[in-house]
Amino acid sequence: MMHRSLLLSALLAPGLLVAQELYFPPLLGNVWETTDPEALGWCTDQIPPLLQLLEDNDTKAFLVLKDGRIVIEHYFGTFTQDSSWYWASAGKSLTAFLVGMAQEDGLLDINAPSSDYLGTGWTSCTPEQEAAITVRHQLTMTTGLDDSGDVDCTDPACLTYLTDPGTRWSYHNAAYTKLDGVIEGATGQNLNSYLLTNLTAQTGIYGLYIQLGYNNVFFSQARAVARFGLLALNRGTWNSTPVLADQSYFTAMTTPSQALNPAYGYLWWLNGDEGFMVPGVQFLFPGSFMSNAPLDTYNAMGKNGQFLNVVPDQGLVLVRMGNAPNDGASVPFLFNDAIWEYMNAVMCTPTSIEAPSMAPGLTLYPNPAADVLNLTLPVGTSEGQLRIVDAMGRVVLAKQVRTTTERIDLRDLAPGSYRCLLTTGNGRVVAGFVKE
Repeated sequence: MMHRSLLLSALLAPGLLVAQELYFPPLLGNVWETTDPEALGWCTDQIPPLLQLLEDNDTKAFLVLKDGRIVIEHYFGTFTQDSSWYWASAGKSLTAFLVGMAQEDGLLDINAPSSDYLGTGWTSCTPEQEAAITVRHQLTMTTGLDDSGDVDCTDPACLTYLTDPGTRWSYHNAAYTKLDGVIEGATGQNLNSYLLTNLTAQTGIYGLYIQLGYNNVFFSQARAVARFGLLALNRGTWNSTPVLADQSYFTAMTTPSQALNPAYGYLWWLNGDEGFMVPGVQFLFPGSFMSNAPLDTYNAMGKNGQFLNVVPDQGLVLVRMGNAPNDGASVPFLFNDAIWEYMNAVMCTPTSIEAPSMAPGLTLYPNPAADVLNLTLPVGTSEGQLRIVDAMGRVVLAKQVRTTTERIDLRDLAPGSYRCLLTTGNGRVVAGFVKE
């Protein structure tokens, strides 16, 4: 195929000249070189608090790569290196990568109407409205389809016109899911066959899309997520093999794709821009959505805390898989940011909030919340100092909590994402919530 033959142009592309400095594990087997964190000058005494944070928040797997080598790899409970888990919406970033491969092979054009690959009538819009929706609109969450009902429903009756494509950013799962049909319609292969033939064989990224309700959800081992992160770190080249050689597409995928939400590329979340939007809220928040993460980080993020963070400037890949971290958001980036707060301590890097110790068990409900947030303190704790911090790291509320349960009045808070920082005699716990 076309993009597998463009080795020379791939190696000459910006950012790929350092490819040989990265380590790539063999395509088969469990061999993967490691690096001692102490040899990197990291503060290894801060690794146990990081692992405690992860364990307290029902993590299954956690990996950190430095220049391709494993620095931290930890599995919790009965979960092992051989266990599989779902990517949730982190799989959206994998889909964006597959779309780029199909385009590079000349099988589709992201600027073409989606109906070229899905057939007409995939929505309930008028023919003119439907024809205006392109594959690029699906990649950027700007289809203009109404997301006020079942956001997962891909039936034509659920996909109705709200506004013109490109004029509104909204995290609409159903519009994204139809990209699976775009890939299948363009390539003539089902999603798993296309992935196995064009990605797995070149990178060792083994996994399987499984249909759950309306959604196609990708399942894999944690190391497969790390492999995808390493592939993204090297801008689409695995070792010396170009898997996605189209650097224009890769750059567009990992930089702001539209002006509505500058923190969103082609199904990748981007840190460090001037503002961000969150799912379900039509409001642009100022600043970066992860204040503790490196500014150049691009992220595959999914429900219940499925995270893949890629940090090009530092050669880092971070993977977290597990259950819900008491956040409740469809993309719980506040918990991802809390992980980076601890990672900064591990890497001996200053962070905006002092590196804390951890006390488990803070419960927030409902989440998202409207006017009132209920807070239940960790078991064995009856009081503590509470601070609520906004997305910019500013303290918007501070009070002494003297009972095991507390009702917090949110009426004066603007809609958005916040963190609760509770300091007690047993340490400190962090939990996030969304104010509607």
